Amino acid sequence: RKYHPDVSKESDAEERFKEVGEAYEVLKDPEKRAAYDQLGNQWQTGQEFRPPPDWGANVEFSGDPAAFSDFFESLFGRGFGARRPAAAYRAAGMDHHARVVIDLADSFAGTTRSITLQRPVADAAGRVSTREHTLKVRIPKGVKPGQHIRLAGQGEPGIGGGAAGDLYLEIAFRPHPLYRIDGSDLYLELPVTPWEAALGATVPVPTPGGPVDLKVPPGSNGGRRLRLKGRGIPATPPGDLYVQLRIALPPADTPAARELYQRMGRELAFDPRQGMGV
Repeated sequence: RKYHPDVSKESDAEERFKEVGEAYEVLKDPEKRAAYDQLGNQWQTGQEFRPPPDWGANVEFSGDPAAFSDFFESLFGRGFGARRPAAAYRAAGMDHHARVVIDLADSFAGTTRSITLQRPVADAAGRVSTREHTLKVRIPKGVKPGQHIRLAGQGEPGIGGGAAGDLYLEIAFRPHPLYRIDGSDLYLELPVTPWEAALGATVPVPTPGGPVDLKVPPGSNGGRRLRLKGRGIPATPPGDLYVQLRIALPPADTPAARELYQRMGRELAFDPRQGMGV
C-alpha cells in the first residue's frame, strides 16, 4: 500500500512496487520460491529450473504454501483484515515435508537412521533462519523411491494448545554403481562373452540379496533383457531385477588373439549388416 502508484508520494514508488510484486509472485508458489533461492533475482518467470539430483534433501518445508499468498494479499486489502492474536484461537499445526536420501541397502534390509533436518524458523522480528534437529527414523524394509514416511507430531507446533502437525519424509535413493531403480524394479547391465551369448551359459549375477545364477539362452544378442522375478526391492509385491546383456569383446592385443579373430572372420563368414542394402 505504501508504494502503490495510485496513492504513494514516494519518488521511488513505482520501482519499489515492482519489487513487492516480484516477491509476491515468488513467495506464493513453492517452486518459484525454490528457484529464487537458487538463482536470486536473475530468475524470471518462464525460465527453466534444473535442480541437482540431491536438491532439497534434508530441508523441511511447510505444507501450506497458501500462507505466503494470504500474507501478501492482506497487504493489498483483499478481504483478509487484521489477524487475531494467537491466544484468541486454537488451531492444529501445519504438516511439514522433507526429502531424505537413503541407500538401496537400507530398503533391502530395513534400518533405523539418524537424520538431521534443517527447519526454517522466524524470530520475533520476522527474520528467517534455519535450525538443525536430528530424528531417529525407522526405514521400513521394501520402501520405494517416492514413498512417504509419516512422523506423527513432528511438524509445526499447534496454536493455543492445538495438536502439532506431522512430518512427512519423501524417500529418494542415492545413485547405485550397478543398478538403476524404477519403482520397485531394478535394472542391471551384465557383460557376457561372445561364446556365452552364442552357445548359452549359466553365469553369476550380482543382486542386492547376494549372487544368483542366470541362464543365458543360446543365440542371445546384446541388449536382450532377462528377468529375475522377485529379485528387486522387497516391497509388497516384490519388484523384479531385469538383466540386460552386453556383449564384451576380448581385446585383440596379442598376436594369438589377432590371429584368432582373423580366423573367425574367414571361417564364420558372418555379415552383421546383411539386409541393410550396403
